[in-house]
Amino acid sequence: MRIIFMGTPAFAVPTLEALVADGHDVVAAYSQPPRPGGRRGRELVRSPVHVRAEELGVPVHTPVTLRDSEAQAAFAAHAADVAVVAAYGLILPRAVLDAPRLGCLNVHGSLLPRWRGAAPVQRAILASDAETGVGIMQMEAGLDTGPVRLEGRTPIGRKNAGQLTDELSMMGARLMVQVLREPDAYPPVAQPETGITYAEKIRKEEARINFGQDAAQVVRQIAAFCPVPGGFFEHQGERVKVLEAELAEGHGSPGEVVDEAMTITCATGAIRPVRVQRAGRGVMSVEELLRGFPIPAGTRL
Repeated sequence: MRIIFMGTPAFAVPTLEALVADGHDVVAAYSQPPRPGGRRGRELVRSPVHVRAEELGVPVHTPVTLRDSEAQAAFAAHAADVAVVAAYGLILPRAVLDAPRLGCLNVHGSLLPRWRGAAPVQRAILASDAETGVGIMQMEAGLDTGPVRLEGRTPIGRKNAGQLTDELSMMGARLMVQVLREPDAYPPVAQPETGITYAEKIRKEEARINFGQDAAQVVRQIAAFCPVPGGFFEHQGERVKVLEAELAEGHGSPGEVVDEAMTITCATGAIRPVRVQRAGRGVMSVEELLRGFPIPAGTRL
């Protein structure tokens, strides 16, 4: 097929690669414009999709908006059979949705209609969902309201957001290729009208670890924000990220360090950090952290 690909983060890259590997003619890639970044935050950094598309020889477009008539005309001029969308980051207006012959197909990282919206992986972990998955959705004007052509599922277990995102990105790539090989075999099925939830964008303040919760929920909070933005606490004016933690035994006030292994009590139960990261440092074990940054028993985090 003649395809327009639309995506921005690393989550979208496997789908782009799969389309090219399966022999489709990817005539254009749309991605978010380069943003300030780098070590000093001054250089413009291209998105992962932008970088990979250029490596694959696919022309890249980075419009700030698709709402003006000029951008919509340029999009329609590609005369695509279908647009494949994966975490693009811009709202697609009706003129864009209707331009390709088969419309726009989206790789969405949840079991719709649960967790429509921006952060489905993190919200599923925070909510203690037993499983999640990927849906290949025929896009409509609403927020992730379109019918689903094909769905895959996976248990969440103890996976963190990074691990789960990687798994779902590969699953979504496989499912998209499967649908495009034989679209008529996967007709769109309307989403159920019950069980609708919304995955709001992650706010920075949510990453501060709340030890006033049950210990199991604290472990889920840490998993949901690993690796980005990273659940954190502060000690001596320094922010320390906790990238992995396990349930532990301990008694004390919420946020209290109760032993030399840095067991931290919660509202009920306790946790013990496993992997941590100080600001400007690499990821390390708790033992490595404590050797250079003591957090003695009795400390309140």
